[in-house]
Amino acid sequence: MSSDADPGRGGRSRAARQQRIVDHVLGAGSASAAELVELTGVSLMTVHRDVDELVRRGLVRKYRGGVSAQPTSVFESHSDYRRTVRRAEKNAIADAALAFVEPGSSIMLDDSTSALALAERLADVGPLTVVTNYLPALELLKGLPEIRLLALGGDYSRTHDSFGGVGCLEAVEAVSVDAAFVSTSSMTGSMTFHQEQDIVVVKRRMLEVADRCVLLMDSSKAPRRALHHLRPLSAFDDLVVDAGMTAALLEEMGEHTRVTVAEVGR
Repeated sequence: MSSDADPGRGGRSRAARQQRIVDHVLGAGSASAAELVELTGVSLMTVHRDVDELVRRGLVRKYRGGVSAQPTSVFESHSDYRRTVRRAEKNAIADAALAFVEPGSSIMLDDSTSALALAERLADVGPLTVVTNYLPALELLKGLPEIRLLALGGDYSRTHDSFGGVGCLEAVEAVSVDAAFVSTSSMTGSMTFHQEQDIVVVKRRMLEVADRCVLLMDSSKAPRRALHHLRPLSAFDDLVVDAGMTAALLEEMGEHTRVTVAEVGR
């Protein structure tokens, strides 16, 4: 068993270990403490500390003798959870969406991990103005010399790792952008949805201030519904999806907007 201590990389190694625990529990559905000790190579006490931290962050659920992952709508909204799932599909979608980003333009990114994947690809586009309320995107883009970065403030949500509320809405209303890139929790062939009303309000306002609206959706989100309507699919200029969508669904979507299908692994 390796030592729990890592003076040179303590914070990073702990974060990597906790991410490994999350990935394992999400994949298996549950895991015992003994399994996690074997998985990570640290002591039982350290595993318990890691699990307690992950429970506090809402990423896993603890029961006597083990840990489980049983996603609910609130769980699925958690930024850390969203960053662990459908990575290959989101990367493929972001690669395809990059073609819609024009050098010298202004773009808005919502607090979705699909938009974050796009943000990861902006370094070589050229001069851009990027507006976002998503803290991970702000952290990612703040050091890029050719990016003029505008932060949308407001009330900070630890669950979403982003800013919302009245302050965010007022900040969105103060700008106009060439394109907005957004995602949401679910869609059918004609409508988009989200389970949280406060998130819907911010996303709607983002779409209203953009000349071009691009929807980024991985195939796990369709066909599904949630409590609140976001916008009809026809309100978006473009939809970028991965190849996991069924042919029938793609045909229906194509009746309402332009659809780009991103091949995973290309």
